[in-house]
Amino acid sequence: MKLLIVYYSMFGHIHCMAEAVAEGAREVPGVDVVMRRVPETLPAEVLAKVGATELQKKFSHVPVCTLQELADADAVIFGTPTRFGNMCGQMRQFLDATGGIWRAGALVGKVGSVFTSSGTQHGGQESTILSFHITLLHHGMIIVGLPYTFTGQAGIDEVAGCSPYGASTIAGGDGQRWPTQTELDGARFHGRYVAQIAKKLN
Repeated sequence: MKLLIVYYSMFGHIHCMAEAVAEGAREVPGVDVVMRRVPETLPAEVLAKVGATELQKKFSHVPVCTLQELADADAVIFGTPTRFGNMCGQMRQFLDATGGIWRAGALVGKVGSVFTSSGTQHGGQESTILSFHITLLHHGMIIVGLPYTFTGQAGIDEVAGCSPYGASTIAGGDGQRWPTQTELDGARFHGRYVAQIAKKLN
């Protein structure tokens, strides 16, 4: 069974979460986990101005996803930072190019899930995941979230991401905060849980 993790990361926070999601998914026997990026749409000079160039080199080895890879996967977990409570433009552009596989029904009946990051605690994590679900439903995917059996999302002793909709992290206004242990645990649980559900359906 092939599980595909497709993400966009500007500063590395989503990449860090994607690696944890992959770790969790790989714990499920018989699941082949593949990580892919969506194409960058910003020019190099803009990335340099915001200080993302050097950070992106750390995960530039991850290949860019093709539409055929989406169609070939048994489950897809998408990762995107928030942009005003919605997915980032790079992910939106990638998904807007999936009309052909939509017409072919290539994703119908497959598991889809989403994880995210935001700059602040209330920066739109839940709305980003929920609005992302609309696209997955149009593709006929079966949505899987992050159940409360991941007890880390019910704690009140720290500021942390993760919700029933999916794993998440808080990056901070200037990107200085990296995923905490709770958030990484949530990402691993998320990946493992999606893989288990997809394997049962498969």
